[in-house]
Amino acid sequence: MGSKYQDEIEDLSTSSPPLSAMQVTNNNGVVHSFDINAQTCHRNRSSSQIDIQEDTCCSIKDRPLPIFLKFKDIEFKVKMSKATPGNPVKAVMSKVASNAEQDNYKQILKGITGSIGPGEILALMGPSGSGKTTLLKVIGGRLCENIKGNVTYNDVTYSPALKRRIGFVTQDDVLYPQLTVEETLIFAAFLRLSSSMSQKQKYERVEVILKELGLERCRKTRVGGGFIGGISGGERKRTSIGYEILVDPSLLLLDEPTSGLDSTSANKLIQILRENAKVGRTIVTTIHQPSSKVFHMFDKILLISEGHPMYYGKARESMSYFMSLRFIPDIAMNPAEFLLDLATGQVNDITAPDDIVAPKGTFEYERAVIRYVQNRYKIELEGKEKDAIQRTGKAPEHLRLATQVKKDWTISWWEQFLILFKRTYRERWRDYFDMLRIIQSLGVAVLLGLLWWKSSYANEARLRDQIGLLFYVCIFWTSSSIFGAVYVFPFEKFMLVKERKADMYRLSAYYVCSTLCDMIAHVTYPTIFMSILYFMVGFKKTLQCFFTTLSVILLIAITSQGAGEMFGAAVMSIRRAGNVASLILMLFLLTGGYYVQHIPAFMQWLKYISFMYHGFRLLLKVQYTGDELYECESIGGCRPLQSSPSFDTVNLKGGWKEVWMLLGMGVVYRLLAYICLRRKISQCII
Repeated sequence: MGSKYQDEIEDLSTSSPPLSAMQVTNNNGVVHSFDINAQTCHRNRSSSQIDIQEDTCCSIKDRPLPIFLKFKDIEFKVKMSKATPGNPVKAVMSKVASNAEQDNYKQILKGITGSIGPGEILALMGPSGSGKTTLLKVIGGRLCENIKGNVTYNDVTYSPALKRRIGFVTQDDVLYPQLTVEETLIFAAFLRLSSSMSQKQKYERVEVILKELGLERCRKTRVGGGFIGGISGGERKRTSIGYEILVDPSLLLLDEPTSGLDSTSANKLIQILRENAKVGRTIVTTIHQPSSKVFHMFDKILLISEGHPMYYGKARESMSYFMSLRFIPDIAMNPAEFLLDLATGQVNDITAPDDIVAPKGTFEYERAVIRYVQNRYKIELEGKEKDAIQRTGKAPEHLRLATQVKKDWTISWWEQFLILFKRTYRERWRDYFDMLRIIQSLGVAVLLGLLWWKSSYANEARLRDQIGLLFYVCIFWTSSSIFGAVYVFPFEKFMLVKERKADMYRLSAYYVCSTLCDMIAHVTYPTIFMSILYFMVGFKKTLQCFFTTLSVILLIAITSQGAGEMFGAAVMSIRRAGNVASLILMLFLLTGGYYVQHIPAFMQWLKYISFMYHGFRLLLKVQYTGDELYECESIGGCRPLQSSPSFDTVNLKGGWKEVWMLLGMGVVYRLLAYICLRRKISQCII
């Protein structure tokens, strides 16, 4: 934080009683006023705890809590994976080298210092791979390991209390494609804004954001993405920003917000950020090569090359600084283009100092230019900025204390569940009632009904046919349910990680509503399917038997859904989830009791963990009883069904223990799915 804040902060630190407002002058000479008491509220004089008045702090009219951001000597390294070479000789040599050097790390950030205050925008610039996004993640608290240096927010280090005061807009817009722009913001408002606000206030807040970001014309349009048509790239980026500023974050971080946008859209977007900074937000953004107009909208620039800082200071003073180092453009150049040329060492159209010793136009010359600029930064600028940060007094006690207070959940678990249930259903209903899926269920039901039209079990051959139909029905709904559930969490992984990082809701609320929403399809389609098939084939024509059979099919489908969720949550990869589900389905199919009834003793444990095995046996017990007679037209006369070879391993009078097995499996699978999901998401958040 520069020295321009020193007087204001020292005044606030020594003031008594607590001040109600503060003023900060930014680089452009504009004075911003911030209501401290509205944000930090008051301290309970009878205890050391802070009493944050949520109804005041979350009011629409309130400004965000001022955040003074400082980062000093930031270093970050990442552990490199050791890939085994295909050549055996190289593999041996690689192993020897790895034994000699156990810690194989790559340094990404190499001592970066800077500061930014409320009302200002800091732009992180540099070529691709220079470390801009890494620094942004360090500032946002999204990287915690292998970091050296200090990052403070109002002179307080990062803690979970800051999580909901920081908005992070990723380069890739992570939004639900089936929701409209308005629905996206409304659901976010109901999840993230305080329960002390009325529904009307939350809707008003969404209206304000739509108007501020110019999203009114596309408010009823789906977000889209992939193969789903939707809004334009600029509108999608503005929707992502609106998603974050909806809750008035104190610190707004954006990763390449203008990526993929034309110059007009980029100018409009940065202008919107400029307006958001004026209300007291601290904004840090990475940007690759902005136009000259956009460049001059930034208050400060941090130029990074290969993890080293090359310039830090006011955007408007950057050209004069480098010209003082005798880097003079030969032609009229965009300042951003000029800085990037220096960051890459490509100074073809720039006059460079004569004391750079290397043949011009060579790779060595480019490296020499980069090293020269980096060394000059350490001499000219780094010490001044560190001294300025050191001279700056501590942030006001109100701000420090408010920064350390962790906000409670904005709404209760039950309210989170209801909102998530509505959002999940709105997002997935097109998949639930997809025309192709409806035609598949109806078509297969009619086809099977015609193939097994009025079948019977008068003899062994016909009995085998009817048993084969039951097993096929079991396979059909087992596979449909598994593959319908296994991709859910891998597909929504990035959105889930994003929202959990912002503490929008409890993971348990998300999981329960996701499971119950998907059950709509897993109950609806088997019901329609069995209503058509059952009375076309020769099953028992009683309502009791029909509803019992339907209940068994639904139990199989719901248990299979839980298994699919578990496999998907365990791997969290679309490609691998499908492979795992196929493997498990094939294993359960073979041990289901139809193809192989007499499984070897050392393999019999497989059938007990197969829900297809228990479901198939249950269907047989519903349709057949052991004392029913068949083969009455044979030479030997009538025989009871229990004597059929098809029921060698099935006791048709053996009770309904399979029901409890399936229910238990359904519960266990879902518990394991939730545990796996929590573990995977926690790994992504840390």
